[in-house]
Amino acid sequence: MFSHTNQDGILSVFFNQVKILEHTQEHPVLMLQRNNATIDMYRGNYFIEESVEETLALDTCTISEAYVEGRGVCILHFSGGMYHLTCELSEQDGRLIMRFSPLPQPYNRLVLHIFAEEREHIWGCGEQFSYFDLRGRNYPLWTQEQGVGRNKHTPITQIADERDRAGGDYHTTFYPQTTFVSSRGYFLHANTDGYADFDFSQDHVHRLLFWEVPSSLVISVKPSLLEVVKDISALLGRQPLLPDWVYDGIILGIQGGTRVLLDKLASMEAFSTPVNGIWIQDWQGEKYTSFGKRLCWNWQWDKELYPGLDGVIDALKQRGIGVLGYINPYVLKDYPLFTEAAGKGYLGRNSQEEPYLVDFGEFDAGVVDFTNPEAVRWYEKVIQDEMISLGLRGWMADFGEYLPHDIMLHNGRSALLEHNPWPGYWAQVNKQAIAKAGKSNEILYFMRSGSALSLSSCPMMWAGDQNVDWSEDDGLPSALCAALSLSMSGMGLHHSDIGGYTTLYGMKRSKELLLRWCEFAAFTPLMRTHEGNRPAENWQFDSDEETIQFFARMTRLHAALKPYLQDVVRENAEQGIPVMRPLFLHYPEEAFFSNKDSYLLGRDLLVAPVLKEGVESRELVLPSGRWIHFFTKETFQGGHCIVDAPLGMPPVFFREESAFASLFHSISTGMEQQP
Repeated sequence: MFSHTNQDGILSVFFNQVKILEHTQEHPVLMLQRNNATIDMYRGNYFIEESVEETLALDTCTISEAYVEGRGVCILHFSGGMYHLTCELSEQDGRLIMRFSPLPQPYNRLVLHIFAEEREHIWGCGEQFSYFDLRGRNYPLWTQEQGVGRNKHTPITQIADERDRAGGDYHTTFYPQTTFVSSRGYFLHANTDGYADFDFSQDHVHRLLFWEVPSSLVISVKPSLLEVVKDISALLGRQPLLPDWVYDGIILGIQGGTRVLLDKLASMEAFSTPVNGIWIQDWQGEKYTSFGKRLCWNWQWDKELYPGLDGVIDALKQRGIGVLGYINPYVLKDYPLFTEAAGKGYLGRNSQEEPYLVDFGEFDAGVVDFTNPEAVRWYEKVIQDEMISLGLRGWMADFGEYLPHDIMLHNGRSALLEHNPWPGYWAQVNKQAIAKAGKSNEILYFMRSGSALSLSSCPMMWAGDQNVDWSEDDGLPSALCAALSLSMSGMGLHHSDIGGYTTLYGMKRSKELLLRWCEFAAFTPLMRTHEGNRPAENWQFDSDEETIQFFARMTRLHAALKPYLQDVVRENAEQGIPVMRPLFLHYPEEAFFSNKDSYLLGRDLLVAPVLKEGVESRELVLPSGRWIHFFTKETFQGGHCIVDAPLGMPPVFFREESAFASLFHSISTGMEQQP
């Protein structure tokens, strides 16, 4: 229930006894701004600058009660001089709903202050790669390229900025979401499609800036953080169960043609590697640029590069191995699908009413207009006719974050309001195409970009394009931070490219990095490799026999975890409890509130991957209780410990009282008997 007090000139609003708003004339809840913004986009990297022309504090607030559509509401009347704005508070489905009146002209920004406590912790805001606890920083929420390096103080980011305007920053992400969770036991979700900036840097307020007035704000207060996270997906949607085959091994990322595919598969199977899929992102052909190997974005089978692919797909299917492909929401200029889409008016337009061409780095592509129902049906049919009919078991549904801010769309709505939800539209296209083909229980697609719509439409996220290095902001450690932040945003299924992707400016994937990343991936919902944008410069899963044996061993472990993984994925689908989750969801201790280097895989496995180069031990804190080391079977009590972590034995522990303890013991014993 919500309540309010008005004492000593301080108006406070509570929901389930948690203070949400605190208003005084000196520190008003609402402010209006008149701002000017400039937006520049270069190859998916956005540069947004905003100048404040005027700020008006709505420093006076009065309260009235009313009935709206048969329900009691509390109305806060805010005013500042001659300008007014109201906020309607009501309760719906056990949550507090806040609705605002439109902005008075000439103001075009709304600033809302949410009450905060100095020692409060904040998580969420979609997929964040640098920081898990967001307290102390502001987060512009706008989908875009994650950037290379993502730290303005590092040489890699500085080089990327200087050469390609592509360096990124601590907040740049494919998947922003206007949802955050507070350690005070609530989540706030803003229903808005526009640009927003959530500032958690002040001691006593969280400052939320919106370019459009949200249609509503939803606040849910629960007795535990676990219940809070469950309620996010109860509101926004939950991922379904994964197809059964996903758990049976590793999906090998292979490129280069039919012969290469079969040869690499044979080399892995020679060491009894459980392979459940071959992911050939170049099934529709290759395109080379200065960045490295790119793809021909015309979503039709390249029969020259992959002769006999249809027969290979059928033959591998009989052996329990699926073939996966690649697609994104753009079509390559001057190729058949572009010509067809342009002729039918299915592409977004520029100011000259011509197809809007987006520069993707030495080639241009058109944007399929997902606000046009006919274009959506056409693209669904492309997926069905060119991919599903070929027999593909799934695909990477890439991109989604590039929608230009000045493109003209079928529905007439400003692209500034379509930009952030666009990845969610793209997820829906894939979901609908598969459902209409009757393949929802068989086909898996995975995405890097997302929005609040993705929770109900995307069955699996992947972390995007990490550097092939150990850097905190954009290397191996960032993939774990991304999974944890998404888990606190309601998205419970996540994985990453084993070994990373981006190979630029002298970065090359080392053998050690690949093996450590493989260890980490074995204790996630999905194992999948990627050769990277410059395959010849990276260490690969088949670069030597030792690496093949290592992958075979860790993949066998992953496949043996199938009963447990199925159980925790079912838990996510039914209850909204993420598969990879922060420790504090089950052990609500402040010591774990900023922990981003270890996690729980389900309730019973604690994973502390090795995230630094050249080390063979890990320092960590175990929660209370008795924990069994997965590999050595040594028993540990909760608390601080340092454990050995040679290659092939990452620090992983299971709860002694786990219902799956016998499974974990048997897997561990089996590992001892393997080479």
